[in-house]
Amino acid sequence: MESCARILSPTHFPSLFPRPNLNRSNFNPVWPKKAEASKSLRLHCHKMYVPGFGEASPEAKAAKNLHNFFTYVAVRIVTAQLESYNPEAHAELMEFLDRHSLNDGDKFLSNLMRESSRHKSLALRILEVRSAYCKNDFEWDNLKRLASKMVGESNTRLMREYVTETSPDAEK
Repeated sequence: MESCARILSPTHFPSLFPRPNLNRSNFNPVWPKKAEASKSLRLHCHKMYVPGFGEASPEAKAAKNLHNFFTYVAVRIVTAQLESYNPEAHAELMEFLDRHSLNDGDKFLSNLMRESSRHKSLALRILEVRSAYCKNDFEWDNLKRLASKMVGESNTRLMREYVTETSPDAEK
């Protein structure tokens, strides 16, 4: 991402430029002196600040969702495998799926492990498939390309729809 240089006065963002604590013995002021107060400070930012995520970044939130999605994919792979070579285990896993949500992948697998020793084997297989899929089969570059393409196309479509709706020519 390109760096962005902005000229800002300390008064624009008081939380970024707190007033110095004058009680410190080895005080080194960061705040501009009176003569320099009218000059602007230059900030260099390389990424956007995204408010409202608390301790987690948007990437951490996306990673958590991908983590749960990888569990879903692994369950789909294992159920498809079981359907062809172990119909009894397939039926047990399908029954468990009917009773438990896959929204939280780790909670699902934890419950599956504790159901019975046969279910524990299924859970271990799903853990193995989830890890292998994430490390070897998921196409990370393709994800980035597709997500960027979808955002670009969606933005263009939404802007086009808005212009069409608000344009005086659209009413004719």
